[in-house]
Amino acid sequence: MTQVGAPAVGEVLADRYRLEEHIHDDSTGRQVWRGVDVILRRAVTIVLKYPGGADAEDMLQAAVAASRVVHPHTVGVYDAVDEGDRAYVVREYVDGRSLREIVQTDGPLTAERATGVAHAIADALAAVHETGVAHGNVHPGTVLLGGPDDRIVLADARASDEASPEADIRGLGGVLYAALTGYWPEDLPGDYGLPAAPRVDGKLAPPRQVRPGVPNYLDALTMDLLDDQLPPPTAAELSAELGRLNVANEVSGPLDLVTVEPPSQQERRPVWKKLAVGIAALAVISLVGLLLGTKWVSSNTNDGGGPDSTPTGQSTQASAPTAIKPVGVRVVDPKGGDRTELDGAQSTVDSSQTTLWKTQAYNDARFGRLKEGMGILLDLGKAHDVNTVSVVLTDSGATLGLRMGSSDPANGGAGTTDTDTTVMDTYKAVPGAGQQQVQVTKSWTLSGVKTRYLMVWITGLPQNSDGKYQIGIKDIKVRGQ
Repeated sequence: MTQVGAPAVGEVLADRYRLEEHIHDDSTGRQVWRGVDVILRRAVTIVLKYPGGADAEDMLQAAVAASRVVHPHTVGVYDAVDEGDRAYVVREYVDGRSLREIVQTDGPLTAERATGVAHAIADALAAVHETGVAHGNVHPGTVLLGGPDDRIVLADARASDEASPEADIRGLGGVLYAALTGYWPEDLPGDYGLPAAPRVDGKLAPPRQVRPGVPNYLDALTMDLLDDQLPPPTAAELSAELGRLNVANEVSGPLDLVTVEPPSQQERRPVWKKLAVGIAALAVISLVGLLLGTKWVSSNTNDGGGPDSTPTGQSTQASAPTAIKPVGVRVVDPKGGDRTELDGAQSTVDSSQTTLWKTQAYNDARFGRLKEGMGILLDLGKAHDVNTVSVVLTDSGATLGLRMGSSDPANGGAGTTDTDTTVMDTYKAVPGAGQQQVQVTKSWTLSGVKTRYLMVWITGLPQNSDGKYQIGIKDIKVRGQ
């Protein structure tokens, strides 16, 4: 039977969103389309549900909640519309594949890649949970990978009575298990198109038994996340520990250099409570080896490198990265500018995608050849160790990067042409965040960056629908310690 208001290729919804291609129907029967925002001339994903009204209330509520989260590892939500006979959500289009598709066609991920995926999703969940809501739909079908930036994003939040931060973390445990093995642990709801995980003596088989070579810590962490008898970590705690796994892997090679002795039932504690100690010790041992000109070759020892090598009462665990709220934000408009673009800077740090700062419209991508660039300068209040910076723009194609400096010559004011030219001339590029052409969302993961003053520096503008060149910044987020 044909649905009332059934969509067709070429149909334009709300006089704005043109349907281009029906991609698939999801597990709840919603239609997922690739479309185009004809006003902003950008690709979008459109999720349609029949009927609308009360039947679509959960979907629309989840979309509204998701729109409040601006993070490099979440999909941006642009619009949510209820037309009665149907409802739809318009979100950022990610040119990639789901983790489910990848493991179905290409097989499991490497341990390093699986760790990176889990780290990104944990970081995204930390941002979601920070707003007081749960994602409610964490599984291999909602984890998307790929695109020109090789992004990892979490999509398709859902509102339901069962949604909770704890369930999100269990779901992430399932994602990690699926990434490492290609199977889905059937103790979690749904199979999401993957075969059920093997069982040994009636219990879920650990990843190492399914796929030899999975590092010990990663195997133990995955199983602990899936164990409903253990309290799950917060998403922020898990993100921090997965980040340390990545660091240890870079410093010391494969993680199965460390052997975890199985604790007794009485002293059993979740592996994430031990990771920081073990990995910190491993990093120190590796550094000592480098200093002495020796090479770490042991593969099955626990001589000071295991999780119990730090005396009781001592802790090497660093605090998890948190959102850093700027105490000041202003526009940098150096020589050549007419200083008519100073308003709206505060809108870039208000966590809303409905407010923004934007440049004037210029005749070419280089600010009409009038000036070298423009920037948004953030005063973080004091020097912070900056871990990630993410930016949400109005359009793709802008050229931008990050710069940092030791002071702001405007001293908290709006600045002048002279002070802003000084900023342009003296601020240095942040390592790993040089000028590059970016998509609508861009994030940088930084290491060894400590600064109070941080600037998003724009040197190239994309063309708008009027043939002019212009960019807007909707949101800037900084995380660190």
